[in-house]
Amino acid sequence: MLAPSLSTIDLVVILAYLVLVIFIGLRMARRTHSGEDLFLAGRRLGWVPIGFSLFASNISSTTLIGLSGAAYTWGIAVSNYEWMAAFVLVFFAVFFIPYYLNARITTVPEFLERRFDRRSRLYFSALTLFSNVIVDTAGTLFAGAIVLQVFYPDIDLFTACLGLALLAGLYTAAGGLAAVVYTDVLQAVVLLIGSCMVAYLSFGQLDFSWANLVDATPDDSLSLMLPLDDPNLPWLGTLVGVPILGFYFWCTNQFIVQRVLGARSIAHARWGVLFAGFLKLPVLYIMVLPGVMAGVFLPELENGDAVFPALVTTLLPAGLVGLVMAGLLAAIMSSIDSTLNAASALLTMDFLRPERRGWSARRVVWTGRGFIVLFMFLAASISPMVASFPGLFHYLQSALAYLVPPVAVVFMLGLFWRRASATGALATLLGGHLVSALLFVFSLTDLLSLHFTIVAGLLALISSMIFVIASLLSDPPIRDQVRRFTFSTDTMERQPLLARWQDYRIYSLILVTLATVLVIVHW
Repeated sequence: MLAPSLSTIDLVVILAYLVLVIFIGLRMARRTHSGEDLFLAGRRLGWVPIGFSLFASNISSTTLIGLSGAAYTWGIAVSNYEWMAAFVLVFFAVFFIPYYLNARITTVPEFLERRFDRRSRLYFSALTLFSNVIVDTAGTLFAGAIVLQVFYPDIDLFTACLGLALLAGLYTAAGGLAAVVYTDVLQAVVLLIGSCMVAYLSFGQLDFSWANLVDATPDDSLSLMLPLDDPNLPWLGTLVGVPILGFYFWCTNQFIVQRVLGARSIAHARWGVLFAGFLKLPVLYIMVLPGVMAGVFLPELENGDAVFPALVTTLLPAGLVGLVMAGLLAAIMSSIDSTLNAASALLTMDFLRPERRGWSARRVVWTGRGFIVLFMFLAASISPMVASFPGLFHYLQSALAYLVPPVAVVFMLGLFWRRASATGALATLLGGHLVSALLFVFSLTDLLSLHFTIVAGLLALISSMIFVIASLLSDPPIRDQVRRFTFSTDTMERQPLLARWQDYRIYSLILVTLATVLVIVHW
């Protein structure tokens, strides 16, 4: 199939859009004078930019490229990661956000030091650095390279990845998290509009008939719950593994939680997280189903990860193609800039500890910027290796399935179990990842044939057992740590009272209800 081409007006729109994004980033640089400005936007973020930024950073790395590609290949069950996010975000807003913001932490691993000790903080920080650079940033750069290769097939993967990394890395180094968040707002709006247009026109190719889609598509492709032996996403994996992956991604991953830590208040953090949850619900209809529909009228695509760019160039008129493609590329960069900024924050604040060294605010900023540039080149060098995996989405999720269950257990039991000890936390991280490594080796040698989501659930169970046993056999935690950093109804009641229309609990209930209805309808 011949590569699609962009018209002159498309190229002009793309160039203008990217210039605007860079302008926003550079303008934010004027407000970046300290580590708190670089890494947390000065803790001035409101709920609207937080919600849009959470959504944009997520969709750029998985949804448009990975999810559309997976939907093209095997159906809508891949959107289980999307509706499950609604439940996870409600849980995050209700229980974790007050403790994160009251602790005034800069990085998520810092919370583990407050609750347990420095050993857990450094271990988790190193793990997050690895996943942010090797898994998240490299995977997202690969996604961007796939988009560029749709239009310019002669460009090699490394060149495409390096170009995207340079573009995103430079304005991130200049403007920090504020640049990331406010460019994300623009990107999210453009992508939502563009995705709605693509979904509408894709449905038009089927004469706006759901019956036509059902007749032309295998039954499993339109079902959220697949058989237990399904190789893509069995129903058991959806119930036991997807929530664990979602909890790690939304509640403990530095590159996502960072904008929540930058909220101006607990109320704004909660509203922003719930707003992101509402934005996730339509993803099934505007980003996943078009991938299934494309299987009907674009059956000749060799690479499922190229389906969204193909839909854009096939269905949209000149000008709009440029706008949506610019938004897609910029959104891919929004995930790159998020992970680069997060990785820099982790290395600077968790390992170098500038407050202990007496560094000036200016030195902290320039050290953070230097690490952003370093990680930019490292991720660009690694990203072409993603091509050896069967699909982008498979790469991202299977990698996380072996890495994150012990972390999820440590955070969950650490918040809700008062007897959870520092020794138990470290034993869980070390022992859980030792078991993870063994299971990963078994999966490579065909001794383990479980789906990676089921493996995630199994690892969470084993890690929980390690945590409980190690905690009971070790000294109890320090009383002050338990009092300040474990859940209690008193903490929830101390939050300021708001008007009924501002009550996050009402919006949480609405979000959970809508997500439940969506699952029932498409079960």
